[in-house]
Amino acid sequence: MANAIEVPTWLEWAREIQALAQTGKRYALNDFQTERYDRLEEIAAEIVAGANGLEAESIARDFKAQTGYATPRIDVRGAVFHDNKLLMVRERLDGGWTMPGGWADVGDVPSQAAEREVWEEAGFRVKARKVVGVYDANRVEGWISLYHSYKLVFLCEIVGGEASPSNETSEVSFFGAGEIPSNLSVERTPPRIIRDAFRVLEEPDCPTMFD
Repeated sequence: MANAIEVPTWLEWAREIQALAQTGKRYALNDFQTERYDRLEEIAAEIVAGANGLEAESIARDFKAQTGYATPRIDVRGAVFHDNKLLMVRERLDGGWTMPGGWADVGDVPSQAAEREVWEEAGFRVKARKVVGVYDANRVEGWISLYHSYKLVFLCEIVGGEASPSNETSEVSFFGAGEIPSNLSVERTPPRIIRDAFRVLEEPDCPTMFD
């Protein structure tokens, strides 16, 4: 796996403890068990807070809001090209550039989720044609998240629409391989998936990238 980074041990512990507690509460048989899992969530929050100088109480509240069997979250992205240039949008939240995309919703078909995100964030109607890659989003350069997630990137073809920012994006533009902005929103689009997208553009028969 290219450009892998080492996840800090404290984060691996916190993630596992939180996931065990979340899943445990889903199948708890009585209040006694639920209380024990609540305490495990608090310990996971204390680990994160201690490593980052954050407030454990707010992290614990976020952990407790997660319910059901704990699984990785799914982020979808559209790799859209025009004249060999990659479509990117500028996020209002952090001012960074990213390939359009976001969290998949429950009930989404993955490819259709990516198509919808491109429409909503950039104004283009697209059709997903190929999977560029399936990535462990927390083990690529530039970003480590509190929650584990996977990233699905689809090569998409423009079939309509026009460049149009949204309530989440302030700019929409296309960039060549040597023109990619330096201020990326790396949690959304790390450099690795940009390189892979251009590789698929140049080599349509290349295999899907995956971790």
